[in-house]
Amino acid sequence: MRALCPALRRILCRGARGCGTAAEQERGGTPSAEPSFGLLFDIDGVLVRGKTPIPAARKAFQKLVNPQGHFLVPVVFVTNAGNCLRQSKADQLSHILGVPVSQDQVMMSHSPLRMFKRYHDKCVLVSGQGPLLDIAKYLGFSKPVTIDLLRETFPMLDMVDHNRRPKILPSPAVELPKIDAVILFGEPIRWETNLQLIIDVLLTSGRPGDPHQQFIYPHIPLLACNMDLMWMAEAQSPRFGHGTFMVCLENIYKKITGKDLKYEALMGKPSELTYHYAEYLVRSLATKRQWKKPVQTLYAIGDNLMTDIYGANLYNRYLEEKNSRKGTQARIQAAAGTRASTVSQDVESSNGWESELSSSTATSCRSVLVCTGIYNPHTEVPCDTSECITETVFHGHRDFRFDPGLVEPDHIVQDVDAAVELIFQLENFAPKLNRTS
Repeated sequence: MRALCPALRRILCRGARGCGTAAEQERGGTPSAEPSFGLLFDIDGVLVRGKTPIPAARKAFQKLVNPQGHFLVPVVFVTNAGNCLRQSKADQLSHILGVPVSQDQVMMSHSPLRMFKRYHDKCVLVSGQGPLLDIAKYLGFSKPVTIDLLRETFPMLDMVDHNRRPKILPSPAVELPKIDAVILFGEPIRWETNLQLIIDVLLTSGRPGDPHQQFIYPHIPLLACNMDLMWMAEAQSPRFGHGTFMVCLENIYKKITGKDLKYEALMGKPSELTYHYAEYLVRSLATKRQWKKPVQTLYAIGDNLMTDIYGANLYNRYLEEKNSRKGTQARIQAAAGTRASTVSQDVESSNGWESELSSSTATSCRSVLVCTGIYNPHTEVPCDTSECITETVFHGHRDFRFDPGLVEPDHIVQDVDAAVELIFQLENFAPKLNRTS
């Protein structure tokens, strides 16, 4: 890994404080009572630590709802968790925060799978925890198969745990249909079983009862949700996340075949796809509340530089580039004497998933880092500008390149309550708390 540029070094030196631009901090004029911005909240490390609420969370959300319990701004909870349905997570958040949260405000790591309709009628193997079949069917998959069912069908494949090996040779199993794709929802419980059977499926083109066919490459489609290497629970140090499981799977596959494991799609933060879908949810919420102003700015509040901050900044680059392309095309069309409405209807139409969503209105996505989770503002890093960090470790996924500029937050605050206060200040937002709608 090359030396870390001064960007991340400045973050670690300056500790917990807001770092907005002068223009943002001095935004004046008449306070606005209607939002033109949306909030994207991470959950673990921002609102809770495991099952323990972070004290600042309830205080923050009392500022985000009116006396009738309606949110004053469009709020979406963007979590990399994938072990439950949206409604279950909404119920959990309602209890923790003391405000009514609907499933329309919740985005799980697997939520964008709704857009991958070409796999919905195919037989897919699902790996993870929780009610996997319910989750898969809720997302639109009609023929999901679990690791447990695969193991029951082919009991001789799972041989690591000697106590679980069949004592007698099993009778011929019920034949399963060919598996057309593999979906990784999150870290499983028995890693050795999941690693073995997923590799079997990949090396047999979906027929794990057959011998391995190492020369078939690329393998059947693989879609993964949640790339977090680690996450913050009640323990004093981060715990293994699904990204760690993926590292194991990738290295085992390469060790066996000599080839890289390929992903059809990667979902969850910091994937651009995740933020695009989150913005779609924000716009939907604003439309339901009949707010007239378009959502122009997204604020992503998180505790992890390598996922929350990286992802928000990556999406901000996407928005900047997209708006720049639109402006260029409009100027070209204007010069040619054509109407603005004839500009390409969807600049990104080549991306199949993006055509599923309506056009974005956001022009920026600002990242806000809190100090209640993985990020440690007290990291001992020399602040002498004559010194520099010569080594660093990138905890992001293998397929995301390390870019120091993407892990520098726009703002650093102590906790989520301070984040809400800062955003209201930056937006000059003064909601009417007595409204009944």
